Amino acid sequence: MVYYILAFIVFLLDQGTKYLIATRMELREEIPVIGNFFVITSHRNSGAAFGILQDQRWFFIVVTLIVVVALIWYLQKVKDTPHKLLPVALSLVLGGAIGNFLDRALTGEVVDFVQLNFGSYTFPIFNIADSAICMGVALIIVETLLEGRREKAAAKIEGNEHHE
Repeated sequence: MVYYILAFIVFLLDQGTKYLIATRMELREEIPVIGNFFVITSHRNSGAAFGILQDQRWFFIVVTLIVVVALIWYLQKVKDTPHKLLPVALSLVLGGAIGNFLDRALTGEVVDFVQLNFGSYTFPIFNIADSAICMGVALIIVETLLEGRREKAAAKIEGNEHHE
């Protein structure tokens, strides 16, 4: 249950920040937070990350539904494992996926607002859901690497036991 609560918190943070941006800022309005490095920018994206696949609303809705069902199924499968990193990672991805799904289902576009500039390069504008999805995927990769180490350590111990 705690993992679904975490996903719900991510969803609420995402939707709350998007609501504030959509209702209190004009489209393309910018508020510098840390000079020109971190700027809150009201932006809409009808595509995926980096603006790819613009105006593919139904594609994203179907794919996201499949992903959400798969995430819930896998979260149910791993939620009682002794290692908690994977369920936490899946919760972050689930909350983010549902946040962006709701935007696309209701309006056909996602509210993005976090703009980071690195000199003359501007990273694509993103939101809390995108951040949660990226953090979740990074944690899934870390957990996969850790699991590989654990399996190697267990195989080594088992090998030593057979030699004794």
